[in-house]
Amino acid sequence: MTLQRMGGFAAVTCAATYVFGFALLVTVLAPLRYGTIDIDAAAVVAFIDVRPGVLIVWNTVIYILNALALTVVVLALHARLAIATPDWAATTRAFGLLWATLVLAAGMIGNVAVERAAHLFPTDPARAVAVWDMLHSVELGLGGGNEIAGGVWILLVSIAGLMGRSLGRITVGLGLLTGTAGLATLFPFIGDISGAVFGLGGIAWFIAVGLSPGRVGRTKH
Repeated sequence: MTLQRMGGFAAVTCAATYVFGFALLVTVLAPLRYGTIDIDAAAVVAFIDVRPGVLIVWNTVIYILNALALTVVVLALHARLAIATPDWAATTRAFGLLWATLVLAAGMIGNVAVERAAHLFPTDPARAVAVWDMLHSVELGLGGGNEIAGGVWILLVSIAGLMGRSLGRITVGLGLLTGTAGLATLFPFIGDISGAVFGLGGIAWFIAVGLSPGRVGRTKH
């Protein structure tokens, strides 16, 4: 399998991790107010005590699996963009790998937070909540609570694709919208809304990238 075919498969995988994340967020995790600024840390830790595997799977899929697939997408898109816009392609590669690293780190810290909370809760529930809340804040700072790195990468990829005509119009349009929404998560008063737009837009964008006629590998559609 070539890098370009791997890139197309990896892009669809990234979209699938987003779909999984949204599905779990609006069902199982909704009562905990997970994913919002009003998250109930005590309720989350009590949930971890009963069902720790749910959040382990959540973190592993939306962060770790996503980061691994994202790395392949970044490299494949770099190769595609480099044909027409080599300088822009090099820049997108740097920002893309940076984003993948942050996402991977967020997932690793998220899983450590779950493991520590599960260990502490039976003997010291208050400390378990404090430790989880602290580590969760670090997780959010790395990428779970903002999408600035991802927004920059998708925006740069879309601009490069537009300039070099190496991405289709739909893909570029979705990328410009999604990238802008990612940058908007910088502002707390619209963070939840822009984050939702980034996530939903990201699903559509990754699918467009993965299923485009070029399969992340040709310069023309």
